[in-house]
Amino acid sequence: MQVQPYLFFEGRAEEAAEFYGKTLGAKVVMMMRFKDSPAPPDESCAPPPGSENKILHMALQVGDTLVMGSDGMCKGPAEFKGVALSISAADDAEAERLFAALGDGGQVLAPMTPTFFSSRFGMVADRFGVTWMVVVAS
Repeated sequence: MQVQPYLFFEGRAEEAAEFYGKTLGAKVVMMMRFKDSPAPPDESCAPPPGSENKILHMALQVGDTLVMGSDGMCKGPAEFKGVALSISAADDAEAERLFAALGDGGQVLAPMTPTFFSSRFGMVADRFGVTWMVVVAS
């Protein structure tokens, strides 16, 4: 059994895929646009007219993890409340690099610092509002 994160970017999924490719080395495994769906959209969850080129579904390989996402219903800013993604860095230098890259255009929630459980730990919300906990693996 696996639990995989699925993120709804409300219109910014393709931009997010490019950003995570640049910052995390994420690889696009699959990407399908609404216009390419083999089934007509369900009216209860269809994006607004003009969103045909938005992302219906995507899968990104980030290290050993598959992160999935979509543009959702393209109806306003994405809200990622009550959840964070934790990413393990091999060493302090990598942690600092990841923290800075993810924080570009975002907001520092807890500055990168040594803790009792790691030589480096920090929390940052990226430009899409996704909260990341960056930690050096022990």
